[in-house]
Amino acid sequence: MATSTSANRQTTYMIIGLAAAAGIALWLSLSKAKRSKDIDGSSASSSKGSGDNRTPTKSNVRSTASSSSSSSSRSTAASTASPSKEDEEKALHRRIEEIDREGKALFKDKKYMEAAEMFTKALDLIETTRSDSGKTTNGNGASSSLVRQIVTLTNNRSAMYEKAALPDLALSDCDAVLSHDPSHSKARTRRLRILESLQRYPEAIVEVCALQLKFMHDNRDKIRLGLPPTGSPPVPQSKIEELVGAILPAEMERVEREMAGRKLEERALPSTYTILQLLKSFSGFNKWMGEAARGGTVEKFTAQLEDLLDHVPRKNAMAFVDNVAVRSTLLYQRGKRYAFEKEFKKAVKDFDEAFDLVEDVQGVGEPDHDEIKKGISDAMEKEDYARLLEWAGMCRHLRYDLKGALVCYERCSELEPDNTELLVKKAGVKMDGSQHSDAEKLFADALALNPSASDALLHRANLRMLQQRVADAESDLQTCIKLYPNNLLARLRLATVYMAKEDIDGAKRMLDQAGEYDPDSSEVHCYRGELHFARGEFEEAKGEFEKAMKCDQSNPTPYVNSALAVINTPPTGGAMVPNFAEAVTLLEKAIQVDPMYHAAYVQLGQMKLSMATDLTKAKEVIDLYDRGLEYCRTPEELKDICSMRILTMAQIDAAHALHMETLNMQ
Repeated sequence: MATSTSANRQTTYMIIGLAAAAGIALWLSLSKAKRSKDIDGSSASSSKGSGDNRTPTKSNVRSTASSSSSSSSRSTAASTASPSKEDEEKALHRRIEEIDREGKALFKDKKYMEAAEMFTKALDLIETTRSDSGKTTNGNGASSSLVRQIVTLTNNRSAMYEKAALPDLALSDCDAVLSHDPSHSKARTRRLRILESLQRYPEAIVEVCALQLKFMHDNRDKIRLGLPPTGSPPVPQSKIEELVGAILPAEMERVEREMAGRKLEERALPSTYTILQLLKSFSGFNKWMGEAARGGTVEKFTAQLEDLLDHVPRKNAMAFVDNVAVRSTLLYQRGKRYAFEKEFKKAVKDFDEAFDLVEDVQGVGEPDHDEIKKGISDAMEKEDYARLLEWAGMCRHLRYDLKGALVCYERCSELEPDNTELLVKKAGVKMDGSQHSDAEKLFADALALNPSASDALLHRANLRMLQQRVADAESDLQTCIKLYPNNLLARLRLATVYMAKEDIDGAKRMLDQAGEYDPDSSEVHCYRGELHFARGEFEEAKGEFEKAMKCDQSNPTPYVNSALAVINTPPTGGAMVPNFAEAVTLLEKAIQVDPMYHAAYVQLGQMKLSMATDLTKAKEVIDLYDRGLEYCRTPEELKDICSMRILTMAQIDAAHALHMETLNMQ
């Protein structure tokens, strides 16, 4: 959530390692590729290929939607071919060349359907000749030159159908060409163009991936050596982003629909570390922690709950109301104690149950519902009732029920209109809902009530960083530090601001001061590691990240950042690539300690995809992204993982289409 601390910064460094090059090549910045010509320039009977050097292995091209070409098996050894057959073949080639020239002439005159008929005529001639010779039409045993004729003529006819606005026929011919030669660039480029025009974007992006994978495969030796590839990539980065953007809304809608079907209690909580850092950022943290420590143990409250009478009849309104009020209070007190002990799942369960009781959820629809509900709130101590509402709002916010959180906070604010912490928490909900102007007003209201409210200054600085108002964020944080010199979070945030301004000395000075207040802070070491990383000092960065892990093993950030440092560290000892296995282990550990740490899913998915030894392993990346989607809290997180999932699926489908067994270019 927007109000969380640096545990959710999730700074992502896009790392391009040698082994990762294929897996994330689709996101590299690519130069624009020249559009393929609409029609093959070589003669249909030429011995040259159809745009590359791959020799087709079979032929099952259909010359029209209902007719198929047959192929005849011919010997390639001149010494065993009879003169009569040679003469027949030469005559066939000459006739095909004549028809091919006629078709190209019609193409130049923009008579596309007439040109298509010429190419069909040539294909029919091949089919008739081969049928007369009793050969099969599936391409088995056919001479390579004859198969290339079929591929070239079919590709040219596809171009004519495209020009004549007959996309289905054009696609059918593209499919026929690709059945012979899966890497035929012109057919794939045309298929991409047509599919995009038909708004069949998921299919179109598979063609993009096929073109890119072919390019990467052709340059795999250079990629292994870290050298730039030969020539320009076939598809520009802008096209990839455009297609992903076209597919993304429907994919996000699908995931959001699935998430909306989950009950509130089924939604996962953030990690213990994240929740604790969030709670520490509010000014009332020490107060409620002290109250919880002095208030009694979990066992005490549990025993008192067990002593209460069960099933007090509702018709005895006064006894029923008193019983529910006492039970709600005890659940609230026990929930607070659970929170003190960092048992947040149990705490949330108690707060939810207490809130349902004071809301008389089971009595909704009863004629006395409103009276009973008011009686319960009146029977509770005002402070207990207000704090229960506040905790109920926090529990809903943690599970990203923004509407429910606001309802609880608003009702609490009605009881305590001058409570600045409530205004800050409401502002955090607004920030997570991308309602930044509303959040700005709430922060202003809080500071008008209490100009020294540290949490208002701290969280408003977060908002201003999101708005890229760096100078304003810096001002808020400096004010906070002047008021509260020992505010560790403010110093850490200010270090981030200095790093954003590329003021490395200022960032280091602020981190040193933070370290003086808390030398064992995991966050301090993590920020220091990021500072080293920004300087390109990867070994030093890894050292700080390791210290951060030792200080607090539940902090996911140093695991992810350490993985990135490993990837960026130049290999030594004769190794060709960095230690990707170590990076994968670190990323998996980050997800283990915080299943909601979305940056870990993005980085781990890219890494595993590039290292997959076969397409079955590559498909496991889809499962990883699906797990990540279950924990997404913000539209931005959802967009990131959905985008990576779309590309990964397209790459796997493209690899299948190219008959590739792996995406790994090692």
